[in-house]
Amino acid sequence: MAKARALDKRRKSIRNIRKITRTMELIATARFKKAMDRASAATAYTKRITQLVADLANSGLTVSHPLLEARPETRRAALMVLTANRGLCGGYNSAVLRQALARLEELRAASLQNLRIEVSGKRGIAGFKFKKIEIDESYTRFDDQPKYEEIELIANRLLNSYITGELDRLDIAYTRFVSSSRQIAVVETLLPLSSLTSDEGKAAAEKKGESMYEFVPSAASILEEVVPTSFKVKLFKCFLDAAVSEQIARMVAMKSATENASEMIKQLSMTYNRARQSQITGEIMEIIGGVEALKG
Repeated sequence: MAKARALDKRRKSIRNIRKITRTMELIATARFKKAMDRASAATAYTKRITQLVADLANSGLTVSHPLLEARPETRRAALMVLTANRGLCGGYNSAVLRQALARLEELRAASLQNLRIEVSGKRGIAGFKFKKIEIDESYTRFDDQPKYEEIELIANRLLNSYITGELDRLDIAYTRFVSSSRQIAVVETLLPLSSLTSDEGKAAAEKKGESMYEFVPSAASILEEVVPTSFKVKLFKCFLDAAVSEQIARMVAMKSATENASEMIKQLSMTYNRARQSQITGEIMEIIGGVEALKG
């Protein structure tokens, strides 16, 4: 009976685990839907304002902005890494960390005077500490619903650092949300902004000299307002993408764990039934043997 009892006890434990993973899957699904709505709403706006900056930069007008101008030499750089505060989301955090560490090696190989590392998420912070890499700034307050006002404070600090010459380049490692079935861990260069508008500006560059806009009061004043906003929105979009990708990864991981638990319960039930049947057969044989002994 000991074996049958042990199997039954293990089966009950796995059933309890399945309840937990199923509950976490449902919670992640609900959070994913909310996060995806926010990310989808920001996607069109981010794409359009980036396109606007690219059009302005390639309109043929004699206008410029410090954020659009690449530095002749990169001496000071910053790497921002967006990870999760919690685990149980498959390879989400490890994929971002691999991309971040690879870019970190590239930046170190460039012999920079100063390299600043900023990490969002407890898992990323723990990962860098395990690698014994010093972190200059860490954030743990951003979850599945980052607020624009909080991201704007970080963006303003980075913008001021770039304009004053304290920063020449900003890279960000995060998981880009493409669709509900595809998320990609990437590293993008956010500063200078010319790196963001390069793809959008290809079509405009072909028409350089033909302005599509009438600027009131002037193109310079429009750029002064639009360019910083473009960076803030793009940084906010990175946080939104990271949030929705985390929930998708957790939803998929918990669904897989629930299915695996169900399969284990099925296999244990079959093993338990065989053990119990064998035990009952043995008990019946003992009873029959006792009866035969009494008859003799």
